[in-house]
Amino acid sequence: MQAADKNQEKKKRKNRRVNVRTPEVMPHVQTEVEEHYRSRIVEKFRQSGGRYTIGTTTVILAKEFGFCYGVERAIDLAYATRQVFPDRNVYLIGEIIHNPEVNKQLQKMGIMNLAGDDPDATINDLIKDDIVIVPAFGAEIQLMDQIDKKGCQIVDTTCGDVMRVWKRVRNYAKEGFTAIIHGKADHEETRATASRATDSLGGHYLVILTKEDCEYVCNYIMEGGVKEDFLQKFNNAISSGFDPDKHLDKIGVANQTTMLKGETEAIQQKLYEAVKERDREAAKDSFQFFDTICGATQERQDALYEMLKLEMDMLLVVGGYNSSNTTHLVEIGEEKIPSFFIRNAKCLESFEQIVHFDLDKKIEKTTYSGNFFNNNRQITIGITAGASCPNNLIEETILRIFEIRGHDIGEFNSV
Repeated sequence: MQAADKNQEKKKRKNRRVNVRTPEVMPHVQTEVEEHYRSRIVEKFRQSGGRYTIGTTTVILAKEFGFCYGVERAIDLAYATRQVFPDRNVYLIGEIIHNPEVNKQLQKMGIMNLAGDDPDATINDLIKDDIVIVPAFGAEIQLMDQIDKKGCQIVDTTCGDVMRVWKRVRNYAKEGFTAIIHGKADHEETRATASRATDSLGGHYLVILTKEDCEYVCNYIMEGGVKEDFLQKFNNAISSGFDPDKHLDKIGVANQTTMLKGETEAIQQKLYEAVKERDREAAKDSFQFFDTICGATQERQDALYEMLKLEMDMLLVVGGYNSSNTTHLVEIGEEKIPSFFIRNAKCLESFEQIVHFDLDKKIEKTTYSGNFFNNNRQITIGITAGASCPNNLIEETILRIFEIRGHDIGEFNSV
């Protein structure tokens, strides 16, 4: 395709991006979103310094929790899309965010799924009049190209922090650096980011998740190894044609925006030390790094570290089990006190039972915790939530705690 043709095609694609945040629509959107997700009880907690006591039970909320700006924006755009196009087919690529209650609400509004295990349609089914919503994680370039070719109008809710990582990864590719991405290879955001390294730039990427992955890569950088073993180990986490004997010569580090900051920093440092061991003074020319942890993710992690300095009996982390940033909050909590990853208040079944997600076994299970809910002693329970958890779910968890402790929650009815 000639340069003029490419520019014309880009212009057409840009014109198909729809701005649904109009002054006529947004007041109605705000009313609807607040009705679904707002919590006056959570606001009361904030006004009381994040702590509330009834009888023998104290509940503490972290200073930062729940929806971040990027998530709020994505949800607003999805709601606005339905209002602007009430009679058109509206499809969402996967999940708008990693919270089942929010995604179920969008389904109730008639927003259909274009990806996942049981999609309502495939890209082949799309027609020109359809509307496609890109989720907060973004989407892979190849997928967007297919949708563009269908001529659909697109509402893009991709988080600005995610796009900032894309820019960094593209710059790596332009400069001949392989992007090493700290993240989960099967996560929507990481797949979208990795696609920005390859695309038309012909770059390469490697996704590493654990410190063990990092050690393996560092050893290969310093000492070399068996290429076939390397490719087998990372077969689902590397770009097509990746050659560790060539593509680890110059590396640039990025990360999925929702990773644990301390772990990302440790991985960055180890990779730099490995390159420095191999290249000595030339390391500055073969290693790049840019901090791409999302600000909201860091704020929620910092707030939890601060809350864990307080005396608490247990921690509840509320959110979707497939939420990366929520998972890392659980990991932080588990280092200090008994911590339970719950989807919603229904997971607190009784005085003795908590249904929660086991991070190690990757399953939902029931833990019998009678000591925590013994009504005869004073207890303090901490609550936090990831950036994809709405306040109404936090409210329900607060009320459920007081309820199963046998306390009168009538005073909250006047809130």
